Amino acid sequence: MPAQHGVPELRQVVLDSTDVRALAEFYRELLGFSYRPGDEPPAAGEPDPAGQDWLVLQDSGGTRRLAFQQVAELPEATWPSGPTPQQLHLDLTVHTTQDLDAQHERALALGARLLLDRTDDPDEPLRVYADPAGHPFCIFVAAPQPG
Repeated sequence: MPAQHGVPELRQVVLDSTDVRALAEFYRELLGFSYRPGDEPPAAGEPDPAGQDWLVLQDSGGTRRLAFQQVAELPEATWPSGPTPQQLHLDLTVHTTQDLDAQHERALALGARLLLDRTDDPDEPLRVYADPAGHPFCIFVAAPQPG
């Protein structure tokens, strides 16, 4: 959908990482995205100059969704308490609690760490994870929105 005249358009969400290729691969696998042309990983053993700076993932329609920016250091969020706030997190939704359980297993297998399990919430079952760089993200069962 094009942006309204006179307001900026959200291009993508950018996550910092000390290893942009590894974090991009985590989200590519988790969300089924693909790299924008030119950002694909090189053949095994080949240099990865793009993976040292900036990578972009897009959805199946070619819309940019997530980008990853290389930083020298990144303090891991200590959510839900502690000295380092999360500052931003991604909300990912599924349709059923069975989907939530299946995505839980996928997220862990891809390298996520479980931070909070609230699957017993009758209104909005959810789990909060840290991605491999320590960024929190949620996967929850989205309640149907009123029409």
